[in-house]
Amino acid sequence: MEEIDVPPFFICPISLEIMTDPVTVPTGITYDRESIEKWSFSGKNTACPVTKQVIADCELTPNHTLRRLIQSWCMLNACHGIERIPTPKPPISKAQITELLNDAPKSPLHQIKCLRRLQSIASENATNKRCMESSGAVEFLASIVSNYDPTAVDGLLYNEFVPIRPTDEALNILYNLQLSEAALKNLMRKNGDIVVSLTRVMQRGTCKSRAYAVSLLKSMLEMADPMQLICLRHELFVELVRVLRDRISQQASKATLQLLVSVSPWGRNKVRVAEAGAVPVLIELLLCSSQKRACETILTVLDEVCRCAEGRSELLNHGAGLAIVSKKILRVSHVANQRAVRILLSISKFCATSNVLQEMLQLGIVAKLCLVLQVECGHKTKEKAKEVLKLHAR
Repeated sequence: MEEIDVPPFFICPISLEIMTDPVTVPTGITYDRESIEKWSFSGKNTACPVTKQVIADCELTPNHTLRRLIQSWCMLNACHGIERIPTPKPPISKAQITELLNDAPKSPLHQIKCLRRLQSIASENATNKRCMESSGAVEFLASIVSNYDPTAVDGLLYNEFVPIRPTDEALNILYNLQLSEAALKNLMRKNGDIVVSLTRVMQRGTCKSRAYAVSLLKSMLEMADPMQLICLRHELFVELVRVLRDRISQQASKATLQLLVSVSPWGRNKVRVAEAGAVPVLIELLLCSSQKRACETILTVLDEVCRCAEGRSELLNHGAGLAIVSKKILRVSHVANQRAVRILLSISKFCATSNVLQEMLQLGIVAKLCLVLQVECGHKTKEKAKEVLKLHAR
């Protein structure tokens, strides 16, 4: 396309591209809607990028005059390959969302129609998602999840003989809303039983709803305060391990492993993870995993769990436990090296029976650690390897 001069006031100050849906914030600066929403939707940026004044939770006012000017300019320059920007569809309003939510309790059919409409609204743009957050839609969806009853058949609707469960629909929307940090924290605070409800979904739900539940739990617990993490129930860890064992999807397994990494260090969670049977499942995953990131995450969880006696015992009871951990050293990454050596150090410190030491010698672990000292794999990893070797030399 031939280069042409673009009027500077057509350019978004954030993306430095021609605006397709110009909107004005309370500070008087005009941005492209998508750019300013990406800037502020995460909750981390609360100031106008140009004036630095706070604009958190502000209404975005469409700049119709500027949009028409840009459209006219596009038409005038069509011969240069410039396509006319389409007139954007107006975003949903809070009043429309509220009216939709008020109709939902009338009947199961109304509820399903409401959920389908909310799903459609959320899929259109980030503005609609943000509007749904501030209009009570998140609380409405969470209440449906909280009332989950897998045995209920009254009012259950069918689509081509396939049951339509409100909980599945609600979880789908909550997952795709990509909730902001503030919304996730409010969900944990206002719906105190939401973790219990999601655990119940993981126990009896469909594969898809279990995957959504895990992903939502991961997002929420990353925002949770320490007291909430310390008080997590044993049943949750049992279901997380079952998701890993069932391998319902790659995305669900990834979210589960990341969730275990974030919650294991708190309180007695590492013991709960071990007692839920995680170690054998993690070892089996490690045996068949060749992806760098997956191996690193699995070894990180194992490293944390092996800091408790229950975790170490489970690792030693598995015939391939020590072998697969040592095998990953120098084959994956520096991070994997560090985690694997730390696991071996925990075993050597607290479980150094003659049988265990003999097994480590037979597996070539001592020789592998000597090799670690000779190659470039990080100072901390080498220090841990030296500690293991000193314990074996006694």
